[in-house]
Amino acid sequence: MASFSSVSAAARRLEGKVALITGGASGIGESTARLFSKHGAKVVIADIQDDLGHSVCKDLNSQSTSFVHCDVTKETDIGNAVNHAVSKYGKLDIMLNNAGIAGVAKPNILDNTKAEFEQVVNVNLVGAFLGTKHAARVMIPARNGSIITTGSVCSTIGGAATHAYTSSKHGVLGLMRNTAVELGQFGIRVNCVSPYVVATPLSKDFFKLDDDEIYRVYSNLKGEVLKPEDVAEAALYLGSDESKYVSGHNLVVDGGFTIVNSGLCMFAQS
Repeated sequence: MASFSSVSAAARRLEGKVALITGGASGIGESTARLFSKHGAKVVIADIQDDLGHSVCKDLNSQSTSFVHCDVTKETDIGNAVNHAVSKYGKLDIMLNNAGIAGVAKPNILDNTKAEFEQVVNVNLVGAFLGTKHAARVMIPARNGSIITTGSVCSTIGGAATHAYTSSKHGVLGLMRNTAVELGQFGIRVNCVSPYVVATPLSKDFFKLDDDEIYRVYSNLKGEVLKPEDVAEAALYLGSDESKYVSGHNLVVDGGFTIVNSGLCMFAQS
């Protein structure tokens, strides 16, 4: 795990805030949990990976970080995770709906089964719906809060992933926009952070590529490599008061990938 640069007490951007991160035991979620904690937040990691989740909490400050088992497809689990955050730390300021799966790599719709499609949608979209719903339940009385959902470049384009994954990520973008309109009247901001492919175990297994191959084949912005920590920095901005008037926004972190049609680009280099 790459380390973040040290943060002075005066520069801690989430001091006094409480954050709940689903899928926080590994990948982007773990990096975000570490960064949020470094910036002064009390963090609840919610995940089905119990051993990894407890390990991250042990590595961080046990007084300000805790783990709760959570399957985001189960409303009772999501409700319990939110209740845990409030009972342990007194409130919930930031909800990061980050848990997600890629599903089976079957690009041909004729090969896709209904069960496989529903599994991805249930985790990625229904999970985000339940997280947003239960975060709103405690944020509305407080008249404050930031709800963030991890989207993807596949939230805005087609042809880059499977039908189930692309559909689920388009769905979270619509959910974000609808709830931003509804919850804005209560002072609650709702946004998405949508990264390009990050070389996490999930994406490397899905694409069957190693770190170097992922960026050589797919990257548009040369000279830089997107890391989980970079996505965490975007989530930090959306969770902090620095984005106090940003709502209904999809913060795309993709090095310009979604503005390029590689099949037609006259500037493409061999």
